[in-house]
Amino acid sequence: MPRTSKRKAAPPSVKSSDAVPVRPGKAISKTVEQIDRLFDSYANPSLGLIDPEGIETLCSDVGVNHTDIRILMLAWKMNAEKQGYFSKDEWRTGLKALKADSLNKLKKALPALETQVMMPPNFQDFYAYAFRYCLTEEKQKCVDIETICELLNLVLGSQFHAQVNSMSEYLKFQSEYRMLNMDQWMNFYRFCHEISFPDLQNYDSNQAWPLILDGFVEWMREKQC
Repeated sequence: MPRTSKRKAAPPSVKSSDAVPVRPGKAISKTVEQIDRLFDSYANPSLGLIDPEGIETLCSDVGVNHTDIRILMLAWKMNAEKQGYFSKDEWRTGLKALKADSLNKLKKALPALETQVMMPPNFQDFYAYAFRYCLTEEKQKCVDIETICELLNLVLGSQFHAQVNSMSEYLKFQSEYRMLNMDQWMNFYRFCHEISFPDLQNYDSNQAWPLILDGFVEWMREKQC
């Protein structure tokens, strides 16, 4: 069919001042809606929270064990206050930060989250959070020795395997302390970074170390004799 010599009229130009602006709030609200729908799929309706059962289901769906450190890292990212529970606000905070508005995106975000947490500026905050996350009772300030040993292995075991194993052995051996407080917990992290191990040559008990670490070092030195 031969072409017509007539040319189609060009569509009317749209001035930038006449264009309908895209409202960023709409995109944001859509993302929040998707995050909320994902929350609702795991939440206990009667509580309005994701409870331990919901977290176990979430773990299964993203392919990690519920005791995996990445779940603790996720709780850190949400700044979750109560162990074993995620509120909707906490869920929103974490998933928006991870740019994860679907289960698939959340699953893909976990390796990057682990990398972020392991960076030195973040890890100390995460380490402190791990202790606070175990304070399950109102006004609780200490964590029992059994839980401390499990937590040390989870949080520090991959970085400071020998120190964690020895400290856990000592904590189970000694009878003076049944619980540890935040100061003792944080100083063990400092100990791992500053003290040569296992020779302990630069450990000075005259410095501001908690007494429990003095006892640990004395016990270690006696074992080495």
